[in-house]
Amino acid sequence: MSFIELDSVYKRYKMGEVTISAADGVTFAIEQGELCMVVGPSGAGKTTILNILGGMDDCDDGKVRVGGELINAYTRKRLTEYRRFEVGFVFQFYNLIPNLTALENVEIATQIGNKPLDARKVLERVGLGDRLNNFPSQLSGGEQQRVSIARALAKNPRLLLCDEPTGALDYNTGRQILKLLQETSHETGMTVVIITHNQAITPMANRVVTMRSGRVQRITESDNPLGVEQIEW
Repeated sequence: MSFIELDSVYKRYKMGEVTISAADGVTFAIEQGELCMVVGPSGAGKTTILNILGGMDDCDDGKVRVGGELINAYTRKRLTEYRRFEVGFVFQFYNLIPNLTALENVEIATQIGNKPLDARKVLERVGLGDRLNNFPSQLSGGEQQRVSIARALAKNPRLLLCDEPTGALDYNTGRQILKLLQETSHETGMTVVIITHNQAITPMANRVVTMRSGRVQRITESDNPLGVEQIEW
């Protein structure tokens, strides 16, 4: 059994008399410790799948398993525990608390985890050991995204979900963030799922799920993904 399994997953929204299928029979699997990219144009259903995997939304039909457990059958309480303890989230916009330092932003996450990592050590790991006491307004965009990644990692989750994590960053900073995410997957065994519209960065992934109009178009796998430094886009 794979670490993540989506089996014929459907998610529909009604807009007046029109029904939109954001996820239209989505089926794919991800192994433990893989870096997987879900790629496709706007409206492909990528974020819908990420929200379902993260327990922030439910599906109308199908099965979603993470670690062998059917998360779409969870009670509300168990789903809250799943989001709190087992999943880390990284978004395009950093969502840092402006009147807290980098260290304090990360420490908040450690207070809600059941097996948290040391906030200071995680920030050092993402290259911010000398910026612990800086406020978000004193950090560059790339540094703020590193804080948001450290905040997600500090919970020590089994699954890290990233929604366009480089979308608000310049080219060089984006490369640094992708390298950090790839290293996190390879060095810690954490499963990392990245949602992106950028096809050019997919060679760095172990698995690529290409979506269009709510459906999986193709799935490609690589036993030897490229390092970020080998990719140009």
